[in-house]
Amino acid sequence: MIDTIAINEIIKTYQKHGWVLRRVLLSPATKISWCKTGYELFDNVPAIDSDIDAAWFSRPPKSGGVAWEIRHLGTLPFALLEKVDEDDAEFEAVLNGVETRLSKAIAAKESA
Repeated sequence: MIDTIAINEIIKTYQKHGWVLRRVLLSPATKISWCKTGYELFDNVPAIDSDIDAAWFSRPPKSGGVAWEIRHLGTLPFALLEKVDEDDAEFEAVLNGVETRLSKAIAAKESA
């Protein structure tokens, strides 16, 4: 499991490059281990129950849809990027699909 210091560094790096933390996915084990102290990292960003620990970042588009990137918050640095239209009715479904892809990729890397 990654510690809060490393997560803070990940968030700072993304922010330095113009990304905005939008959502955080936390597993039950991480929630238990952090208690209340770990949540301070995320300010007012919603923490969502998940089977993986990850953070969603977005940044304004240069062209086309908004870039959303999901970054695994673990010892294996891994991220997936998706350009989406935030006004599209399928927006949440697209993000859920990317979360599923990340979860499968992390599981495959951990079992290799």
